[in-house]
Amino acid sequence: MAQAEKPVNSYFIFLEIKQDRYDSYEVYLYEECFVKNAMNLYRVLTFIIIILAAFLSACADKNKATSKHASVAASAVSAPPVKLQRMFKDISLDAIVFMTQAPGDDQYWYVVEKAGRVLRIENKANVSQVSVFIDISDRVDASPNEAGLLGMAFHSQYQDNGYVYLSYTGDDGGLVSYISRFKSMNNGESLSPQSEKRLLKVEQPYSNHNGGNILFGKDGYLYIGLGDGGSGGDPKDNGQNTQTLLGAMLRIDVDNGDPYGIPPTNPFANNKQGKPEIYLWGLRNPWRWSFDRETDQLWVADVGQNSWEEVSVVTKPGNLGWNGKEGTHCYRSARCDDPSYVDPVIEYDHDEGCSITGGYVYRGSRISNLQGIYMYGDYCSGSLWGAKDQGGGNFQSFKLLDTGLNIASFAEGNDGEVYVIHLQGEIYKIVAK
Repeated sequence: MAQAEKPVNSYFIFLEIKQDRYDSYEVYLYEECFVKNAMNLYRVLTFIIIILAAFLSACADKNKATSKHASVAASAVSAPPVKLQRMFKDISLDAIVFMTQAPGDDQYWYVVEKAGRVLRIENKANVSQVSVFIDISDRVDASPNEAGLLGMAFHSQYQDNGYVYLSYTGDDGGLVSYISRFKSMNNGESLSPQSEKRLLKVEQPYSNHNGGNILFGKDGYLYIGLGDGGSGGDPKDNGQNTQTLLGAMLRIDVDNGDPYGIPPTNPFANNKQGKPEIYLWGLRNPWRWSFDRETDQLWVADVGQNSWEEVSVVTKPGNLGWNGKEGTHCYRSARCDDPSYVDPVIEYDHDEGCSITGGYVYRGSRISNLQGIYMYGDYCSGSLWGAKDQGGGNFQSFKLLDTGLNIASFAEGNDGEVYVIHLQGEIYKIVAK
């Protein structure tokens, strides 16, 4: 409530409704007439209620296309009963951030440790032995919380060319993100650290928001997620600056050019309006994202600032809005109304977590009623959620589990089954309950 000078016996009301930190919807209601009896007060209060109802209705209509989290009871979708099954419990792992399999080979899992190693683990029950697939800890700077060996991707022709790509941060007079190619010289037993060919180097102005995930799309191109450079609130405005590679999803052709080529359909491939490597921009920190193996849709989970975590579904290049918007909400008032922004299909506020970890659309065969559901989690709360398209791009989210884990990543097997990665060295398979 605010105070103001008003005539004696007059009635004054000031009501402010905050939308977020930078913008506010304000409703000023002045009743200049004297309040002589309870009926006058009743009329004023009724008027306030009408204004509030109209405001809330407008807000709901504005965001109706974005899925807000709902309890299972309130959801139109029945949450499939699932549980977590511990894997590789006889193996000691340290600060793991990713896990994957080689194309066409279900025999092994490859587990990425933040400090700079990739371990190869046989895909069978009660395994107790691991081998080091590669160790580049001598060139990895993992000292900042969000730095280290962060991503890994097998070339689609790995069985023939032996190429594997790693994403990591190093120290070159300051923190730097590298995308490098390594080669197996012994028929897939390991990668040679000496075979490194650096494709990309991006200087990081701060120690956080390094992104780091890399994946090949069905188009054969390598996709690279980079955060906005860090600090808080994107002080250098990298998210909306297409003349930097920070705050963007890059797409490069590793099979043509030296050290790489530019896909001709990248939005800035044939003009000078942005860096030619950029595919998406307006990102804060795309830590974990994935492709739906059936539809080839790109699901981008972007870690939020102070209020909102979000997931976008992408089928073409575009601007995801940071730092003009955080989720569907205005963050910087001077640039929050740009009609070119692509809003997320899922968002949740910090009452439910603080750092989203993107997962996968389930395409396995063992949990039939999970088919087509996108799974994702939160590092802080340990919640595991699912989201299902109800038609027209309207998604319904629902909670699957409270895991009690620091969900650092998810993994997808060649068979489509999905796994949860606990940062503190534990791996779990999502199975039917």
